[in-house]
Amino acid sequence: MERLKNKITQAVLLSVGLTLASTSFSAFAADVPAGTQLAKVQELVRGNGTEVASLDPHKTEGVPESHVIRDLLEGLVNQDSQGNTIPGVALSWETTDNKLFTFHLRKDAKWSNGDPVTAEDFVYSFKRVVDPVTASPYAWYLEMTNMVNAKEIIEGTADKETLGVKAIDPYTLQVTLTTAVPYFVKMMGHTTVKPVHKASIEKFGDKWTKPENFVGNGAFTIANWVVNERIELVPNNNYWDNAHTVLTKVTFLPIENQVSEMNRFLSGEIDITNELPNEHYKRLAKDHAESVSIPGNLCSYYYGFNNAKAPFNDVRVRKALSYAIDRNVITKFLLGQGQKPAYFLTPEIVAGFHPQMPAYGKLTQKQRVQEAKDLLSEAGFNKQNPLKFTLLYNTSENHKKIAAAIQSMWKKSLGVDVQLENQEWKTYLDTRRQGDFDVTRAGWCGDYNEASSFLSLMQSNNSSNDPKYKSAEYDQIMNKALLSTDDQERNALYAEAEVLLAKDMPIAPIYQYVKARLVNPHVGGFPTNNAEDKIFSKDLYIKQ
Repeated sequence: MERLKNKITQAVLLSVGLTLASTSFSAFAADVPAGTQLAKVQELVRGNGTEVASLDPHKTEGVPESHVIRDLLEGLVNQDSQGNTIPGVALSWETTDNKLFTFHLRKDAKWSNGDPVTAEDFVYSFKRVVDPVTASPYAWYLEMTNMVNAKEIIEGTADKETLGVKAIDPYTLQVTLTTAVPYFVKMMGHTTVKPVHKASIEKFGDKWTKPENFVGNGAFTIANWVVNERIELVPNNNYWDNAHTVLTKVTFLPIENQVSEMNRFLSGEIDITNELPNEHYKRLAKDHAESVSIPGNLCSYYYGFNNAKAPFNDVRVRKALSYAIDRNVITKFLLGQGQKPAYFLTPEIVAGFHPQMPAYGKLTQKQRVQEAKDLLSEAGFNKQNPLKFTLLYNTSENHKKIAAAIQSMWKKSLGVDVQLENQEWKTYLDTRRQGDFDVTRAGWCGDYNEASSFLSLMQSNNSSNDPKYKSAEYDQIMNKALLSTDDQERNALYAEAEVLLAKDMPIAPIYQYVKARLVNPHVGGFPTNNAEDKIFSKDLYIKQ
C-alpha cells in the first residue's frame, strides 16, 4: 500500500530526533486499489499458533497475544505495510532533545463504549505497567525507554505517580526521559504501551478482557472467545477510522499443529496461517506457490542455558553445547525456507546494524565439534561421566523436530544424554520465568527495529532475561550505548556486546527467522514488507 510521503518523512525524521510541527494526516486503513472487486463476505480467519495467555497488554509477553491485541487496542503510533512508524492515537509529536517528547492526540479517538481516548488514559496505562502490583512481565520495557523513574518504580523504591509522563491537557501527552533515546517514538508501537480503559479495569479487575466486559480503542472489539477454540472480533463502530475498515469479522484460531493448520488452509477454512510445516514446504512451494509467503522477519531462534544452575554456570559447558549444533543442517535441511544460521543474537535484517561473525562461526562444523569435545572434557564430562539434562520447548511440531535434531547432534558428537520436555504455552512461559529449566528453546522478535531491542534482553535487569545471564561488563556496554546520541558509536557498542555474548555464550543462537506462512491470494493489503510482521486487520480486505 502506498502512503502519503509526509507520514514516512515524519517517521524517519523523528527516529533521529528532529523537531516537527503538529501535522494532520489522512486516514490509515484498508487502502483498496481502484477497480478491485471485493468479495460479498468480508470475514478473515487466521491461525494464531496457540491459545493466548491473556489479552491484557500489560500482562502479556508473547507474539500470539500481540497479534490479537494489535486489533483490539491502538497505541500512540502504528506501522504501515513497509514498517514505517505512522500516527495511531497520536496525530503528531515533537522533540528537540530526544528526552522530552510531546504527543498531540487526535480528538476523534474513542473507546468502544463511546468514551473519548485522552492523554490521561496513557498516563494511567504507563503507570499501570511499571506498578509492581501489576506484575507486568514486560515492565522492563518502560525502563528501557529511560522514562523518568521507571526503574525506581519497578524496583519499589519510588511511587508510580512519579513516572515521567503527564497529561498537559486532554489531548496533549508529555513524556520525559532521563537520557536521550533517539528511537523512543518507534518504541511506542509496542503492545506493552497500548492504553487500557481505566473504568473497566476498576470495575471488573482481571475479568475486564472477557467479551462482555471488554472496552478497547482499536479497530475491532471482542465478539466471542472460546478458550482453546477461537477468538472472534468484529469492527469497533466507535473507532475513529471505522469507515475505512472493510473486514466485518476476524477469527483467530489457536492451532499448534502446523500440518493441521496447513490442511485447514488448503480446505479453505483458514485465510492466513501462522506457520508452515517444515516437511511440506517444498511441495507447497511447488503446488501452491501463489499462497506461500516468506518475507524476512525481525526474529532470532535460540536455546537459553540456565546460567544460574550447575553445570550451565560453566562457560565451557555452554560453549560446547552451542558449538556442537550444526546450524546449517537446521536451516538448509530441516527448515529450508531461507532461514539463516545464527552465531549472534541480533538478526542481520535489523536496520543500520551489521554484526561481525564471531570466531566460532568462521570454523567448519568439524572444527567446532572438536572444540566442543575438548571444552566438555575440560569441564569434567566424558563417557564415564556423561552430561545429562532436560531441554524444554513449547508445544509445536516444528519446535519438536528441531529439538529432536539437536538432541541427536549432542548425543552423536558429545555423548550427551538429553531428555526432551514440551509444555503448553502458558505453562512453558511460567516455567522459564521461574528458572525451573536446564536448557530452553526460545525465540525473540524485535519490539522495535533497532539492535537494542535484542541486546537489552541479556541485561541483568531485564525481567525477560530467562537464562539469568549477569555480566557487569555487558550491562556497562549496553548502558553506554543507550546514553549515546551518535548512531555510529551506538552500533559500535552493540557490536562489542555481541562479541561478549559469543565469549560468555549465555545462549546458543541457532537461526534467524523468515516468516513462512500461507496467505490466500484473495487477502488484499497483506504487509509482506513489514520486518516486524505487524499485521493490522483494519488494513486487510477480501478480494472476489
